[in-house]
Amino acid sequence: MIHFGKFTADKHAFENRITNLFGIQYPIIQAGMIWASGWKLASAVSNAGGLGLIGAGSMNPTILEDHLIKCKAATDKPFGVNLPLLYPNIDQQIDLIIKHQVPIVFTSAGNPKTWTNILQSNGIKVAHIVSSAKFALKCQDAGVDAVVAEGFEAGGHNGREETTTMCLIPSVRKVLDIPLMAAGGIANGASMLAAMVLGAEGVQIGSRFVCSEEASSHLAFKQRIIAAQEGGTELVLKDLTPVRLLKNEFYDQVKQAENNCESVEQLNALLGKGRARKGMFEGDMIEGELEIGQVASLLHDIQPAAEIVDTIWMEFYKLIETLRSKI
Repeated sequence: MIHFGKFTADKHAFENRITNLFGIQYPIIQAGMIWASGWKLASAVSNAGGLGLIGAGSMNPTILEDHLIKCKAATDKPFGVNLPLLYPNIDQQIDLIIKHQVPIVFTSAGNPKTWTNILQSNGIKVAHIVSSAKFALKCQDAGVDAVVAEGFEAGGHNGREETTTMCLIPSVRKVLDIPLMAAGGIANGASMLAAMVLGAEGVQIGSRFVCSEEASSHLAFKQRIIAAQEGGTELVLKDLTPVRLLKNEFYDQVKQAENNCESVEQLNALLGKGRARKGMFEGDMIEGELEIGQVASLLHDIQPAAEIVDTIWMEFYKLIETLRSKI
């Protein structure tokens, strides 16, 4: 069943299962990207009517707590934390999220059964990110409140299935009863509408917000993204941990290693430690790991987060009005 939603008063009054679940104005979620999604970005998106997420994947517990405190001071709207479940200090991060009464957590890269009940018992809404209908069903069985289905186009770490968003969303919608959000290749009102027509009830957007003024990603990285052309990214390291990268000298080293059929151990040694920080946060465009989605080729400017939210929403609204007038 499709749960699209409805406008209840004017172009800024929209209601569906995602807006009701998270208590937000628009079903637009800013992804919790590592090295990009700090308190400034999360609070700006939440203040603009979307749902901002702090990206805990690049934060130790002390830094995460600082961002939680500052985000709560900067917005009185709901915000959340994106929490990859594979890190060794996950229990400390969970304790901080509960301590600071964060209302929403998006989990990824792990088994949702592990922490969902604990988070929900503390009044926290839980969404989990998946790349297949199979894992979406496992999330539903684990009791999560909502699912994000992320297609092959997305930046960062990706599913091995390589299923595109256009194919993934209807496949997941067919088997899922709980609220569904789409991610991967979404950066404007047209792609948001397409995802929701296919069965999503909201969208999670990463790459577009990496190029926001408030994102903590390095300016050199943002400039490299908006200069990207079609075909400027590729999913690599499939034998290790699949990740979509912007093409640079480090990407060239990875491709050469893969073409030479180097072992997992050799790929791990090439990757080393701190590659993502070096590229996305410190601005090393040569040796850094530059994670971004295919949609980078459609991004041409760096804007305030509130302007991004408003632009996407107005494009979405105007497209609906245009379709109504023509049908």
